[in-house]
Amino acid sequence: MQIHPMWEAYPELHSELIQTIELMDSKIHLRNKPIENAIVDMMHTGGKLIRPAYTLLFSSFGDDHDPSRSRAFSAAIEVLHMATLIHDDVIDDSPKRRGQKTIQSKYGKDVAVYAGDYLFTVSFKLITDYSNSMKQMQINTKGMERILMGEIDQMHLRYNKKITIRNYLTQISGKTAQLFALACYSGALESGQDERFARHCYYIGSHIGMAFQIKDDILDYSQTADTFGKPVLEDVKQGVYSSPLIYAMRKNNAAFKDLLNKKDQMTNEDTKKVRQLVIDLGGLKEAERLAHKYTEKALKRIDQLPNTPEKEIIRDVTESLLNRNI
Repeated sequence: MQIHPMWEAYPELHSELIQTIELMDSKIHLRNKPIENAIVDMMHTGGKLIRPAYTLLFSSFGDDHDPSRSRAFSAAIEVLHMATLIHDDVIDDSPKRRGQKTIQSKYGKDVAVYAGDYLFTVSFKLITDYSNSMKQMQINTKGMERILMGEIDQMHLRYNKKITIRNYLTQISGKTAQLFALACYSGALESGQDERFARHCYYIGSHIGMAFQIKDDILDYSQTADTFGKPVLEDVKQGVYSSPLIYAMRKNNAAFKDLLNKKDQMTNEDTKKVRQLVIDLGGLKEAERLAHKYTEKALKRIDQLPNTPEKEIIRDVTESLLNRNI
C-alpha cells in the first residue's frame, strides 16, 4: 500500500495512516463492484491524507487516547473529504482528480452523486461505531452543515465580478477550513481533552485550512495540469473566482471584463490571458501574503500546545503546506 512520501519522515504516523486506509477499505461494501472499485481506487491515488494525519496527531494530547478510536475518526474525516470531492467534481464537471479520471467522468454524474452520498453514510457509521459519546456525532453534523454552506456560498457567488476578499474568505472557511478544523478538534476531543483545549485545536485547524485553500488557489495559477494532478483554471470558467484573481481585479477590474464575460465559453487562450494578467497585476503575491498570514496564525496557536514530539510534527507539516509546489 502506497502512502504519500511526505509521511516517510514520520514512521509512526506513516504506519497509522496505512492502518487508517485499511480501515476505510474494510468499510466499503457495494453490490455494484465497478463503483466499489472506483471508490477504493480513489483512496489509493496519491491523496496526501493531510486531514486524517492531523486527526491522528491531535489525538495524542489527551490521557484517554485510544489508537483504534483515533484511526476511526481519522478515517471518517478522510471519507467525508472524499465525498465532498466527488460532489465537487460533479458540480464542476471535472474530468480528472489526482491525475486520474473522476468517478463522474468515468461512470456519469448519477453514479457519482450516489457514490458521494454513500461515503457520507460510511463516514457517520465510522463515528457511531467507535464513538463513546454523542458529542462526536453532533460535531460532525454541524461540521457537515458548515461545509455545505460553504459550497452554497460558492454557488451563489459564481460569475460575480464584484466578489470581495471577505466573500472569498467566508466561502473557503466553510468549504475547506471547516474540514481541517473538524479534523483537529475531533482528534483532541477523542483523546479526552476538555472543550477549551479542543476549541483551541479547532482554530488551529481552521487557520491551516484557510492557508491550505489559498495556497491551492495560488497553485491553480502557477502550475500545469500535469504537475497539479487536475485541470488548472477550470474554476475561472465555472465562475469561481479565488484570491489571486480577486486581488488582481482590485487593481484593474476592466482588464478582465471581456474575458470573464465569456463565462464557460472561455478558451484555453482566454484562461492563459487571465493567468498572465493575474501575475502582472500582483495577484499571486498578494495571495501568498494572505496564505502566510493564516499560517502564522496557526503556528502561534501551535506554539501553545504541550511540548511533545507530535507538536513538532504538526509544526513541520503546517509549514510545509505553505511551501508546497503541488
